[in-house]
Amino acid sequence: MVAFLAVALLVAAKDYTRYVDPRIGSEGLGRTFPGPCMPYGMAKPGPDAVTMPNAGWAPIPEPVKGFSQMHVSGTGGGQKYGNILIQPYLDSKEIIQKWMDEKISLGYYACTFENGIRTEITASERCAFYRLDFGKKQKGKLLIDVATFLGIDTIPDKREAQQYVDSYVSCDGKYAVSGWSTVRGGWNNGGPYTVYFYLQSDVPLLYNKVKESKAKLDVTFLESIANLKLGISHISIAQAKRNIPFCGFDAQLKHLRETWNGKLRKIEIAGTEKQKRMFYTGIYHTMLMPVDKSGENPHFSDTPYYDDYYAIWDTYRTSMPLLTLIDEDKQRDMIHSLLNIYKHDGYMPDARSGNWNGRTQGGSNAEIVIADAFAKGMKGIDYELALKAMIKDAEVPPTDDDGYLGSVPDEKHGRGGLKEYNTLGYIPYGIDRAGNRTVEYSYDDWCIAQVAKGLGHQDLYQKYLKRSGNWRNLWRGDYEWQGMRGFIMPRDADGRWLDSVPWGKSKVYHPLIPYRPDTKVAPWYLPWWSTFFYEALSAEYSLSIPHDVPGLVELCGGKEAFIKRLHTFFANKHYNVANEPSFMTPYLYHWVDRPDLSVARIRQIVNDNYDDTPLGLPGNDDSGAMSSWLVFNMMGLYPVAGQNLYLVGSPLIPEYTIHLENGKKLQVVRDEKMKSWDRKFLTHELLTNGGKLVLPGFSAVDSTVDNGAKMLISNQKERFPRCEQDVDNLLKSIPSQGISHFVLNRQYRNWELGATYLNGNRDTLYLKCNQSVYLIPERLVDEATGFSWDNPQKGKNIYVCNKSQNKGMRDGTFLFISRKALQQLLHSGTFIYNDITWRQVSRDAKTVVVRADIDGTTMCISLCHQLPWVLWMKNNPLGIDWTLTGMLPDGK
Repeated sequence: MVAFLAVALLVAAKDYTRYVDPRIGSEGLGRTFPGPCMPYGMAKPGPDAVTMPNAGWAPIPEPVKGFSQMHVSGTGGGQKYGNILIQPYLDSKEIIQKWMDEKISLGYYACTFENGIRTEITASERCAFYRLDFGKKQKGKLLIDVATFLGIDTIPDKREAQQYVDSYVSCDGKYAVSGWSTVRGGWNNGGPYTVYFYLQSDVPLLYNKVKESKAKLDVTFLESIANLKLGISHISIAQAKRNIPFCGFDAQLKHLRETWNGKLRKIEIAGTEKQKRMFYTGIYHTMLMPVDKSGENPHFSDTPYYDDYYAIWDTYRTSMPLLTLIDEDKQRDMIHSLLNIYKHDGYMPDARSGNWNGRTQGGSNAEIVIADAFAKGMKGIDYELALKAMIKDAEVPPTDDDGYLGSVPDEKHGRGGLKEYNTLGYIPYGIDRAGNRTVEYSYDDWCIAQVAKGLGHQDLYQKYLKRSGNWRNLWRGDYEWQGMRGFIMPRDADGRWLDSVPWGKSKVYHPLIPYRPDTKVAPWYLPWWSTFFYEALSAEYSLSIPHDVPGLVELCGGKEAFIKRLHTFFANKHYNVANEPSFMTPYLYHWVDRPDLSVARIRQIVNDNYDDTPLGLPGNDDSGAMSSWLVFNMMGLYPVAGQNLYLVGSPLIPEYTIHLENGKKLQVVRDEKMKSWDRKFLTHELLTNGGKLVLPGFSAVDSTVDNGAKMLISNQKERFPRCEQDVDNLLKSIPSQGISHFVLNRQYRNWELGATYLNGNRDTLYLKCNQSVYLIPERLVDEATGFSWDNPQKGKNIYVCNKSQNKGMRDGTFLFISRKALQQLLHSGTFIYNDITWRQVSRDAKTVVVRADIDGTTMCISLCHQLPWVLWMKNNPLGIDWTLTGMLPDGK
C-alpha cells in the first residue's frame, strides 16, 4: 500500500504539460488554436491576424490587428468568434502591428511588437489575463473594438460570414471598461449571439471614446505596465464581471497548468521526446472543444451545457471515445447537454456554435455518441429520453421554426432527405449529400436499434435494424472501376442508376457530369456541400460501413477479393488522410484476418503525415479529431464508435499506462518477440478492468506480402500533383486586366482576370482566372455558339479547351461571348447562345444589356470586338452570377 501510494504521488508530481506544444498543427491544414485555454474553456484569448484565419493566429510576420477573447480550434469553412478585440499601441497611426518574436507554451502566449510593446496572455475558464509592458517611461494606450470579429462581412446573409448586429462599450469608473457585442451568422449560419465583457485594470485609465462610434473606446494607461483581466459572458456584463477570478496572472497560469496536468497524467507513456510531444499535444487538442458553457446559455438554464460541438460528424469517431476512456465525467456531461438541447431546441445537434444548432452534414451523429456510451455501460444517463431524441431525428423532418439567418431547416439539425430515405430506402441524387446521408443514416439507425434492444424495445430494434441496411440500396454491385467491383453510386427517385449526373436547377441548361467513384465536384463552382458525397468520395465511402463490415466484405467478393481491393485502394492513392471518413479504413484488414496489414498501413500514415511541428497535422484538426486518431494509433488501439469494440494494432510507443476512471490501471506493453495477434478485437469492459495487456511489435508485420502492405500511401501533400511551376510562369506572362467576382450559391470568390495572345501567336487565347490558365482556340473566340459551364476549373492548372483529354471541357466560351455572337446582337438586337435567344434590353456607348427569353437571366456585355467580356451576369438559375471589374478601358 505504501509503495502504491509512493507511485501515485510520483505520477501526480510529474509535469506532463511540458510535453504539450500548442504550435503543433497551428499552420497549414491543422488550424489549431495556439493560445492559452483551460480544458473545455470558453475564454480562448489570442492574436487575430489581418488575414483572419479561423483560429485568429497566423505565423510571423503576418500583421496583427489585436487580441480577441474567443476562438475555435482546428476548423475549416467560415470563421466564428474573434469577439471583443483589444490592441495595445503607442501611436494611433500604427495600431496594426507586426510582431518581432513570440513565445507559446501550454497556457501562455507572449509576443513583442515592432513598436516594442510586450504582451503576455493566460486564461481562466471565462476570463482572459493580459500583462502589457509598454517600455520604460511610456504611457501606453489600448483600443477596445467591440464591432470587429473574425469573418466580418457587410454583404447581407453571406453564407458562413459573421454579420454585425449591435454593440456598446463604456467606461466603468477609473479602472474598468464594460460593454457587449452582438453578432450573427458565421460558420454554422447561426442566429445572433452576444458576448458581454468586463475589463479590469490594475492601473488607472484615461478614456477617449473614438469619435462617432459606440463600438470603440480608446484608453491611456497612467503607467508603463498594466495588468488586465477581461471576463466574458453570454448572459450579462454583471456575469462577465463575476467570471473574473481574484488571483493574479502568475497564480492563474500555475492553476491552469495544474489543471491540465491532471488531465494529461491519465496516460503515462514511454517513448522518445518527440513521441511524447505528439501524444500529449494530441490529448490537449481533444479537450479544447466542445466548450463548457454551463450557466452561460441565454436560451435556457439547464445544466450541464456544452456549446461548440464543432462538429459531431468529425468527433464521434475518435475524440469522444477518447474522452470516454480518460475523462468519462466530462463525456457524460456532454451527453447530458445534448439531451438538454433536445428538450429545449427540439433536436440534438450534429454541430452547434454560438448557442445555436447548425450545421448538419451527413447524418444525425449524436445517435452514435449515445450508442457508444450505452454500449460501454456509461451510467447516469437517461437512455429512455435519449432513445426518444434519437427517434425524433429518424422520424420527424426539421422545419424552419425560428427564421434566423441561413436557417435552412435540414442544415440546422435533424435529417435532410428524411422523407425519401424512409420511403425509398435511400436518398436519391438531387438532394444534397445523398450518398453521405444514406450511408450515415444507416449507421445512425443501427445505433438506434442497439439502444432500443438494450432497453427492451424489441419492435423498435427490428424496425431500425432493418433500416440500417439501407446503404445496400445504393450499392451498385456490377460497377467496376480500377479493378474494384461494387460501389455506393447515385440513383434517381425512380431507381435508375446514374452514369452521369445533372447539376443546377435550370430549366434550360442541363449540364451532365460523368460520375465515377473518384468524382469530387465538377465544375468547381458547384458547391461540394451540394454534391452526392461531401468530404470524401465514393471510393472512400464505399468502404465506410462500420456497423456491417462482414456484409461489406461479402459484397466485395469475400476475404481475398477484399484484401486485393484494399491494396488497390491504397496503391491508387484514394486514401485521404486529411478527412475523417477514411479514419477506420486502414483497419479493415482486421475483418479479413490480416491485422498485420492494418498495422503496416497505420505506421506509414503516421510516419508520412504526422510530426511535432506547426505543420504536424495533415488536415483540419476538427476539435481534436485528427489528434485523437493519432493518440489511439500511438496506443495501438482503434475504437469502433457506437460499439463496444476496440481494434487491436501495434503501439507506436513501447509502453504506456492508463489510469482509468474507476481507479484501476491498464498497463500496455509492446513485445517485439510476439509474432502474431492472439486477439484482433477487445471490449471496453476488458480494457476498463485494468491489468496488463501485451501487444505485438513491429516484427509481426510482414512488409513484403503481396506488395500491398508496404509504402503505398502517398503523403497528403503529394495527393494532388500539379504543374505549379509551369502555371506560375504562364500566370506572370499574362497581364492582369481586372478582377472576377463570383457569387456561387451564396459563396463569394474573387480572382485576378486577364487574357492575351503570347509570342505573336493569334491561334490561341491565353486566359487566366482562379490561378489557372486556359488555352482557348481562336476558333472558339470567333465562332462559339454557347457558354462552357464547366469552366473555370480548379486553380493552379493548365487547361487546353476543346481537347478530348480534358474531361468535361465543352466547345464554348466563359466570361465572354464569341465575336460572331456580338455581331449578331449588334445587327439584329438578338443572338442565340446555348440554343437560347438573348434580346437587347438597353445599350450605351460601351455596353449592352441582354436578357434570356426563357428564364430571365440578364447579362451586360462590353462592346469590345476583340473580346466581348460579359461584365456581369445575374439571376442565372445554375447559381452562377459574376461581376468583372477593370475590364473596360476607363477601368470601370
